[in-house]
Amino acid sequence: MREPVEVRRQRIMAAVRARGTARVRELAEELRVSVVTVRRDVEELTRQGSLRRGHGVVRSAEAAEEPAAEARDGGRVALVVPERHAYLAEVLHGARTVLEAAGVPFALHIAARAAGAERPLVERALADGARGLLIAPRWLGRAHEAADHGWLAGLAVPTVLMERRPRPGSPAHALDSVCSDHWYGAHLAVEHLVGLGHRRIVFASREDSPTARTLRAAFTEIADAHPLVEEWAWTLSAPGAGQEGPYPADETGEVPALLRKTGATALVGHGDEDALMIVQRLAEEGVRVPEDCSVVAYDDVVAGLGTPPLTAVSPPKGEVGRVAAELLLHRLRTEPGRPAQRVELLPRLTVRGSTRRLPDPD
Repeated sequence: MREPVEVRRQRIMAAVRARGTARVRELAEELRVSVVTVRRDVEELTRQGSLRRGHGVVRSAEAAEEPAAEARDGGRVALVVPERHAYLAEVLHGARTVLEAAGVPFALHIAARAAGAERPLVERALADGARGLLIAPRWLGRAHEAADHGWLAGLAVPTVLMERRPRPGSPAHALDSVCSDHWYGAHLAVEHLVGLGHRRIVFASREDSPTARTLRAAFTEIADAHPLVEEWAWTLSAPGAGQEGPYPADETGEVPALLRKTGATALVGHGDEDALMIVQRLAEEGVRVPEDCSVVAYDDVVAGLGTPPLTAVSPPKGEVGRVAAELLLHRLRTEPGRPAQRVELLPRLTVRGSTRRLPDPD
């Protein structure tokens, strides 16, 4: 028997009130109806003034009054991200949609490409009345990261790290954080290539961010342990992609030469722009993609715009921002002493024209 419309809408209201915010897709799964049906109900409840709606996020109109009142008292959320960072721009957009839907004011602060650039921005935001912080420090090297752990851990306002995971045991270890599971992303790339018959792989990645360092460690672990990977090599994806150095000659050499040396038939490149430039360099050397070398990019911000469009691992960038903002809002509304959360979200693989199955040997 079909559930009456009013009963279903009452259940939607109850679920939203209980959680503070809810996603349309999650509500549809819980109520066992289509997403379209829930969207129609949400539109009607929004028209009636019972709900407030954002990009796929729903919250109670009554619950929205609390942060709005706090905002009138001068409180706001500060978002701190590095300059010229397309990847984190998508994270930022995800956070923005949640904060706007909740009626919470926020101010964006852009950190220059320099060690410690975030700290004065945060201090200024707190002096201006910020009551919560969403932050993605650039952390070019491990020393830069360690230098930030102490003051981040000592902030007097709720703080959520976005796409950053402090090292275990560090002062910042207990901060809330939301991050992509980059080990799983590396696993997706390797399994895709191995499934296409590739047994020799080059990993060309950066090493000037926490994500880059995590990926290098993941590729090393996965390739070393994989029973079907016969040989692999790592190199910097661009001349200026490393901060930790010095690196051996093979790790800073030209990718075409490394492919020839290892006999590799596949490559994983981090990030998108570096991967696209590697494809161009391969073309100059007469190496065709994917006929001679399959290529997987990691980030998937502009990978699909290449020729050919690049198969890519897509970390859930927007979702990281959304979940981080929801976590911060929940922290602001409830007891501040509850246990910290370390959330990891799984990337996905989008297959395009830059990878193909290795031909069977004659």
